[in-house]
Amino acid sequence: MDAITTPEPQQDRPSGALVMPDTTGIPEYQLVLADPTGIEAEAIRALRTRIVSQHLREGRRALAICAASAGTGCSFVAVNLATALAQIGIKTALVDANLREPAIAEAFGLSADKPGLADYLTSGDVSLDAILHRTRMENLAVVPAGRVDHSPQELLSSEQFRELATQLLREFDITIFDTTASNTCADGQRVANVAGYALIVARKDTSYMRDVTTLTRTLRSDRTNVVGCVLNGY
Repeated sequence: MDAITTPEPQQDRPSGALVMPDTTGIPEYQLVLADPTGIEAEAIRALRTRIVSQHLREGRRALAICAASAGTGCSFVAVNLATALAQIGIKTALVDANLREPAIAEAFGLSADKPGLADYLTSGDVSLDAILHRTRMENLAVVPAGRVDHSPQELLSSEQFRELATQLLREFDITIFDTTASNTCADGQRVANVAGYALIVARKDTSYMRDVTTLTRTLRSDRTNVVGCVLNGY
């Protein structure tokens, strides 16, 4: 068995991984706002510190949140990391590039009919301003998935998506992309390739080391820099 089951021994988890406490049963996506003194929020702030010191200060302005399998907590990490970055004055865009099981709109209380990423990629009449939805936080804007009527992989492989990412990088200090698990499709790999950098999320008792290793190798072979791994559920 090579499931990630416990913080010890060290070889059971990727080297340098940041450990996150178990959030099972907690309904709030935005724990850094709902419970700012909790251990979960502290773990998110530790991740924020690492991203600021090792990513943003190096001039890297995009990050795809990826996973080898579903249910690891990619959306949880994406939402809370984006919120934590915005809290310290970093102008942040959060993009729901998980067009198969989107979660960002619900996390921020946006109605399903709000235009989003898919609308922008399929219609020449939808502007960037129309899909950028401001939040109650001054430095955070979100792009929901929108109405998906076409193949997600085709949309995310399009030149329009690459151009959108370029526009966001110009306007924001950092753009975070939530993605689909790689064991179901190649959507996440396409997004990570455009972003150039990926953070892998794994979960205790769910993720397998071989799957995380395979995803890491796949991303790197596609010229994506893997900046680290977050282990949920400890």
